Amino acid sequence: MTPEATEKTSSRKFTESAGKIRTVVKRMYKQAQQAKEEKRKVAYCMVMCNYEEILAAMDIVQVYTENYAGLCAVKRQAECYMDKARAEGYSDLLCGYAQVGIGFDAMRHELGEMPPDAPDGGMPEPDMLLGCSMGCDPRWKWYQALGRYQDTPIYNMDVLMPPSDADMDAIKKHSVRYMAEELRGLIGFLEEQTGTRMDYDRLMTIVRQVEETRRWWRDAYDLRKAIPTPMTTQDHFVLFVPHHMMLTDSFTLEFYKGLYDELKERVDNGIGAIDDERYRLLWGVGLPPWHSMYILDYFLNFGAVFAAETAYMVPEAFEIPADINDPVEIIALRAFERNSALQKRGQEAGGVPPLAQAHLERIRDFSIDGVVMHITRSCRASTMGQILVRNVIRDYYPDMPAMFMESDIIDLGTFSDAETKNRIDSFMEMVDAYKRKVS
Repeated sequence: MTPEATEKTSSRKFTESAGKIRTVVKRMYKQAQQAKEEKRKVAYCMVMCNYEEILAAMDIVQVYTENYAGLCAVKRQAECYMDKARAEGYSDLLCGYAQVGIGFDAMRHELGEMPPDAPDGGMPEPDMLLGCSMGCDPRWKWYQALGRYQDTPIYNMDVLMPPSDADMDAIKKHSVRYMAEELRGLIGFLEEQTGTRMDYDRLMTIVRQVEETRRWWRDAYDLRKAIPTPMTTQDHFVLFVPHHMMLTDSFTLEFYKGLYDELKERVDNGIGAIDDERYRLLWGVGLPPWHSMYILDYFLNFGAVFAAETAYMVPEAFEIPADINDPVEIIALRAFERNSALQKRGQEAGGVPPLAQAHLERIRDFSIDGVVMHITRSCRASTMGQILVRNVIRDYYPDMPAMFMESDIIDLGTFSDAETKNRIDSFMEMVDAYKRKVS
């Protein structure tokens, strides 16, 4: 890949904190590779499975395979792994993350060594595979498919997402108990694989640290409500990495404290991400096009900034109950409270679907003038419901412009630079007209 291609894939960053992430990611994979060399236990993991603290308490090194696929796309080195997965019989409509991950492991198995030129040195071979049901079916089936290439113990864990029309008070006790049972099953599996017992006091300490970390990230995020906004989605799409992939690291706590301080200073001094903020946009439902993140910068030509997003959202606030001493029970309760929060608020608003509720809250709280949604070819979980969300938004904000960008999270072949820019040109004309109308 040429230096020009490397530069073109990425977007501008507006904070010093975001500028540090590339070094952080490199270090993350280097540490995983070193752990493998030292014969410490390494696990393939996925985000939003609620097991980060448990793994940390048992000194299991976490490697996030979805993140690695995104890294390959950003560096435009995903195609060879996708081609390998397709040659193995997997559809090009399968999740792009899974295509890269399966192709990577298939290639490593075939070669008997790390694939050449693997970004950031590649993912070390795992000692265990930890999937979950959260979000989509591939996150349950992906690691099972790796049995074709490696004989690695696997544990899939169910994560409940309460239905939007459920009586949350009625299902709470059962849901929390079920989640706790799933977590205890995982702990038993990990104890068997590592030969060590869980230290529950240590786990509780980690759980408390994680909640402090999340509070700082949430407080920093809320500073983006300021006009002009001190930070944009371009920054957010790298700043979420420490939380999602290094949540239990003490570095992550200090990192988000630093981010808060940086944004607070900007807000206090009226410093925006750009000098002339004219329009505030919401990156709505749909994961980003990792292969062509530079396209977000095209909106800057119009004085438009992405002030918020509903992808990789900051977790809901959660207070650890003083009367619960079992960290597993706390993790289970937290999962229910966070996974039902939007459902509850949507019910209180008169039956608004939870995903639409997230958009309405961002539009209101961050003074949004228009919404961009990304139709991703290989990620149905983040694409389905977009028309519904658009329609609900217009019930509350008549005529608010919504743009549908079409490509994929990983597959560069789905993306047209010229077509996308033409859509943005037309969209921004509508945003300008809408803002003039409502001002």
